[in-house]
Amino acid sequence: MILWVREGEDAAMRLGVVASRKTGNAVKRNRAKRRLREAFRLNRHRFRGKVDIILIARRAIIQAAWKDIEQELLDLAGRAGLLSPAEGKASS
Repeated sequence: MILWVREGEDAAMRLGVVASRKTGNAVKRNRAKRRLREAFRLNRHRFRGKVDIILIARRAIIQAAWKDIEQELLDLAGRAGLLSPAEGKASS
């Protein structure tokens, strides 16, 4: 997955999820988006800051294990500086 961060006055920890046709047919794209939204929902309490987040699904997410999806999200968020200091150390 790819994680983009948008900062601004009106940013409020909103989530946008995108899956292109390269990800697969409509069923696979919707599944990829559902998995990304759920991974964010379950880990939202770890995030900090007034930003909007855009997650872009890649083809590999369809076959990926759930723990790998969550770990990738937390790794990307940590690299972007979105995790609270205690959470950033715990995910390393």
